[in-house]
Amino acid sequence: METPLLFNRIKDIYLRMARAAMKADRSPEEVQLIAVTKTVAVGAIREAVDCGLRAFGENRVQEAKRKVMSEEMQSMSEELAWHFIGHLQTNKAKDAVQLFGLIHSVDSTELVDEIDRQAEKIGKIQRVLVEVKLSGEETKYGVAEGALLPLLERLCRKKHVKPEGLMTIPPLLEDLNSVRPYFIRLRELRERAETAGFALPELSMGMSHDFETAIEEGSTMVRIGTAIFGERGSR
Repeated sequence: METPLLFNRIKDIYLRMARAAMKADRSPEEVQLIAVTKTVAVGAIREAVDCGLRAFGENRVQEAKRKVMSEEMQSMSEELAWHFIGHLQTNKAKDAVQLFGLIHSVDSTELVDEIDRQAEKIGKIQRVLVEVKLSGEETKYGVAEGALLPLLERLCRKKHVKPEGLMTIPPLLEDLNSVRPYFIRLRELRERAETAGFALPELSMGMSHDFETAIEEGSTMVRIGTAIFGERGSR
């Protein structure tokens, strides 16, 4: 059963998303909310479903597997969309292909090849986004800007992987005007790739602290956890 606090948080986020979209002369329907459920218990996910959410993002394959395959999740009548948004190791690709409709974090030729192999085994076309590293932070993952087009070319040669867009995680900065250039850059990279012949409708960018700025710059998917479920450890 939904809780008033959770419902009001989700309602507030949708209102803020709509305002940001309209500010940029976009339709609010162009932007999908992905609720990030890292460390969130199955019961809380159930409450979010009761509030109307259907798309959820996980950072770790094993944690996601426990949730997705749990009796409570499996017994639900609602059709949920699961997104993998964390760094994906090649040895976890098999489970990721089985669990997730969309993988946001493809960043290497080895991972492309392994996802394609695992998807072929189960007769699936795996939808993916390419993660691009736009900051110099050592802790960030992603393909370098200069390697993006070659990786997209490799993806398009695969029969069981379908690239649908780009993803990035900018630095965590309080000044949103300092974050905005990263979102602009990803949009520009998408435009350059589309000029080269790649169809990439999705831009996965924006989290709890900066999603409005991301939407203003063209995001089609925002990944929001804390603003929905609270700080980790406070649930």
